[in-house]
Amino acid sequence: MDSAEQQHLQRMYRIYQTVMQMCHDRHYIVTADELEQNLETFRAKVCTGNDLTPVRERMLCNFAYKDDPTKSILVMFATEVKVGVAPIRQMIEQMSTQSIQRGIIVVQDCLTSFARSTLAEAMPQFIIEEFKEAELLVNITRHTLVPKHEVLSDDDKIALLKQYKLKEAQLPRIHSTDPVARYLGLRRGQVVRITRQSETAGRYITYRLVL
Repeated sequence: MDSAEQQHLQRMYRIYQTVMQMCHDRHYIVTADELEQNLETFRAKVCTGNDLTPVRERMLCNFAYKDDPTKSILVMFATEVKVGVAPIRQMIEQMSTQSIQRGIIVVQDCLTSFARSTLAEAMPQFIIEEFKEAELLVNITRHTLVPKHEVLSDDDKIALLKQYKLKEAQLPRIHSTDPVARYLGLRRGQVVRITRQSETAGRYITYRLVL
């Protein structure tokens, strides 16, 4: 077994598992088998025969939203190192056919400027997020130093503002480009509850408005 091929397979496995965890943490329906699959199961799914090279097209996945199964997210792993317009249009066409509004494209390197323009033109009908493979090698939310982040529902947000007699603009802020905000797919105007462990208070809770 070639060590370089094995390392690449393990790398893609780690990336794929982070995507599974990310979709699960966004409250999409990801099965226990998908979350807990081992390397051999992943290899059988995405490789051909004895070849250890993952076929990225086989890593395509689609998950329904837990609170509304009619809403789904499509995740595509780009085959090109530098992604142009054609794969983006293909993804948008597939989302349109399947009535999917949200998507994630995982790229090896980057999108071209024309591909980015195509993504921008597709909004707000289709919201497609971009992640680099290198960003997904490790699930940042599993790090011991990263506090727990939970997105408030619209009703919980209203109740929070009412309870503390606050206006939305008075809340501390978190940018949508923050790594954890990107992981959770946070959108402008949402409020996230952040729970930190404290040696003195046990738990320390703050709220932040997404910009």
